[in-house]
Amino acid sequence: MESKKVNLEYFIAKRVQSSTSYKNSVSAPIIKIAVAAIAIGIIVMLIAIATGVGLQKKIKEKVSAFNGHVNVSFFDRNNSITSIKPISSHQDFYPDFTAVPEVTHIQGVATKGGMIRTSTDFEGIILKGVGSDYDWNYLQDFLVEGKLPDVAQEQTSFDILISDDIAARLQLKVGDKAPTYFMKANGQEPIGRAFRVSGIYDSGLEEYDSKFIIGDIRNIQRINKWDADQIGKFELFIKDFDRLTEVGRAIQLNTPSELNARTIEQELPAIFQWLALLDGNIFGIIGIILIVGIINMITALLVLILDRTNMIGILKSLGASNWTVRKIFLYNAMNLVFKGLVIGNVIGLGLIGIQFYFSPLTLDPQSYHVTEMPVYISWWHVIALNLGTFVVCLIALIIPTLIVSKISPVKAMRFE
Repeated sequence: MESKKVNLEYFIAKRVQSSTSYKNSVSAPIIKIAVAAIAIGIIVMLIAIATGVGLQKKIKEKVSAFNGHVNVSFFDRNNSITSIKPISSHQDFYPDFTAVPEVTHIQGVATKGGMIRTSTDFEGIILKGVGSDYDWNYLQDFLVEGKLPDVAQEQTSFDILISDDIAARLQLKVGDKAPTYFMKANGQEPIGRAFRVSGIYDSGLEEYDSKFIIGDIRNIQRINKWDADQIGKFELFIKDFDRLTEVGRAIQLNTPSELNARTIEQELPAIFQWLALLDGNIFGIIGIILIVGIINMITALLVLILDRTNMIGILKSLGASNWTVRKIFLYNAMNLVFKGLVIGNVIGLGLIGIQFYFSPLTLDPQSYHVTEMPVYISWWHVIALNLGTFVVCLIALIIPTLIVSKISPVKAMRFE
C-alpha cells in the first residue's frame, strides 16, 4: 500500500513538473516571471545588506581610528575638543587594562587648537599629539602620500601628518614647512612651532580631514607646560564593537571616580543615530521585496493549479488525497523558489564581488563620509537571508494550495 502511494506521488510530481519545462504551457510565462521575481528580490536584498552593513562598518572603523572605542578623561562640562586638564599616565589600568580583558589597546593622546600660517594663507587646525604607544595601524590605510611621523625617537619630532583637504587649501606638499601657532592663556603672545609635513592622509570624514593634524604629543606637553607623564586623555580599543555599551560600563566601573569613560557612541551621537537608521532601511527593503516575491509566487502557484485542474480531478478519482496533491504542488513551487534563489545568489554575490574588488560605485564623502561604496557580507548573512526567504515563501504558499481541496473530481474532469 505504501509503495502504491509513493508511486502515485511520483506520478503526480512528474505531471506537475512538466508545467515547469516552459514549453507549450499556459503557466510557463507566469512561472518564468515568478522565478525572475525571486532572483531579482534576492539580488536586491543581498545588495541592501552588503551596502548597508558595509557602510556602517567602514564609518565605525574610520571614526574609531581618530577617537578610539572608549575615551577616558576628567569630567569636563564644556565638552571642549582641546585638552584642558591633564591626566597622569600613571594609572592602574595603563598600559594593560587587566580588569577588563575585552580592552585590546590603550594609548595616551592630547589635543591643542592652533593655526597653520603660510606665506599666502592660514588655516585653523587641531593638533592631535600622540606618543610611542600610539597604534598607527588604524591610520595606515588613510595614508595617501609620504610617511607617518616618527614619534618614538628620543628627541621631540616636529613631523606632522595633515589631511589632503588642509594640504590643498594651504598648498602644502610632503616635505614643506608648516609654521603653526598656538594661543597661550591670558591672551599672551602665541607660541610658534616649525612643523614639517611628513605625510598626507585622506579618511573621507570631512569633520576630521578639515581640521585635524597629527604629531608628537611632546609638543603639546611643552606648550601647555605639562610634565612628561601628563596627557589629555586615554583612547581605548576593544575586541568586539557590538559589545561597546557593555564594555564601556565595565571600563567606567574599573577606573578612578574622578575619571569619566565615554564610548564613541556617546561622544558622537549624531553619526551613530544616522547609522542606526540604515538598519531600518535594510529591514524595510527586505520586507517589501519579500512581499512582492510572495505575491508573484502565489500567482504562479494559482495559475499552475488552474492549468492542471483537469489532471487534479483525474488524480483525485484515482484515490489521491487532497494533501497528497497539495504537497506535490508545494514541492514544485518551492523548486521554483530554489531556482530563483540560486540565480539570485550567483548574480547578487557576483555584483558585490565586483564592487568589493573594483569599486565602480562612488559616493559623495560630504554626505556619506566615504569616497567608495563599501560592501560587506558574511556567510551568516547569506545563509540567514536564503533560509528566511525559503521558509517565508513555504509558509505563504501553503494557503493557496487549499484551492486543491475545493476541486471536485467530476467537475474538474469536465473542466476545459
